[in-house]
Amino acid sequence: MTGRRRLTPLRPFRLLTATAVAGAVLTSGCGVLPGSSGGSREPVTVMTWTPDRAPDGSPHAMAGVSAMATAYARWVNEKGGIDGHELRVITCDEGDTLLGAGRCAREAVKQDAVAVVGSYSRHGQAFMAPLEAAGIPYVGGYGASTEEFTSYNSYPVNGGQSALLAGNGKQLAAGCEQVSLVRPDSISGDGMPTLLNTSLVESRRPKSVDILAPEEATSYDAQAARALEAGDGCVTAVLGDRTETFFDSFRRLEPEGSRVRVSSVLGSVGQPLIDRTGGRNSPFEGAYVTGWYPDSNDSRWAEMRRVIRQFAFADNRVDPEDTGVQTTWIAYTVLRAVIEEIDASRITPGKVSASLNRGTEVDTGGLTPVLRWRFKDMLGTSAYPRIINGRVTFQVVREGRLVAERKGFVDVSETLSDAWGVS
Repeated sequence: MTGRRRLTPLRPFRLLTATAVAGAVLTSGCGVLPGSSGGSREPVTVMTWTPDRAPDGSPHAMAGVSAMATAYARWVNEKGGIDGHELRVITCDEGDTLLGAGRCAREAVKQDAVAVVGSYSRHGQAFMAPLEAAGIPYVGGYGASTEEFTSYNSYPVNGGQSALLAGNGKQLAAGCEQVSLVRPDSISGDGMPTLLNTSLVESRRPKSVDILAPEEATSYDAQAARALEAGDGCVTAVLGDRTETFFDSFRRLEPEGSRVRVSSVLGSVGQPLIDRTGGRNSPFEGAYVTGWYPDSNDSRWAEMRRVIRQFAFADNRVDPEDTGVQTTWIAYTVLRAVIEEIDASRITPGKVSASLNRGTEVDTGGLTPVLRWRFKDMLGTSAYPRIINGRVTFQVVREGRLVAERKGFVDVSETLSDAWGVS
């Protein structure tokens, strides 16, 4: 028992199906990072999972998340651990499958993990129930599954895709007379127009043109043509890893002299994608992009970059400009603050959850607002009651680099409340 108040998630979550099974992959032969902080305080074991090797055809491999977690552990253990505790990180490849996500969760229970930290998985339906049953908190996941924003067991560090879409509407409203939204023809995509349109209408702009697209297409010529038919304005595409495919179609069909501005959100477009598609000559040059955190050139990422240089051992999976890597850094910052706040010789899942529920404050050095997870800190919308951070950043691609379009954070909490209602 953890002593936490149990809340029932307010709505079920439906997932994309997947087939292959993934097992647990440990960071060393014995399953933990070597090294000891010494002293009488017990080691702290946590798990980080991600699809390191996704099934054929799946674009969701994110091996950098696990690699960042192991680099973080090397760093803190060299300094004596966290508050005298050696940090042991277990990693698990969930393979972007329901079965793999469930297996990783059961492995976390088996390994007596005090938390799952900084992970990425789309399959919350498979992993959250085993964690809830064992009382293991899910701290700072990427935000790829709805359960992360509904389960009493979850402590998210960002506002997920909902905050990005609400922010994208605000960003586009400043300079776009008309917006076309290209989004998945799926359950996950059905809520996107509401979020974007709420921001547009608040700024006295017309609702977006809703353009549905198949999720696994190899060409989006029909959707690109429809977006261009809307005339001069802006087109925003939120298709995950298929966003690149859409903009390939869009740029190929775009007439010379077109004044249509393109846009997306981080997770669908990021610096690694811009670099891979030509930098300043990429189809994303000039694009508006809404993110959760400061742009990757910001000095507030300096410590993370230094840790990667010194402790990732030239592991090219760890890209400091990748949003998954950045989120993992922030999640482990939360873990560190909580362990230091607990200040005990033994750390347990219940102590971690209790500390978070009591309102332990986490200063991330300006990468997010100060984070805190008391009930009164949560947004409390009917769809996503666990959101505590409704702030986003506005970025733009200039000379092949994602840079800040506007300084500071933009708070979209009120827009999220208007879009989904307060529970």
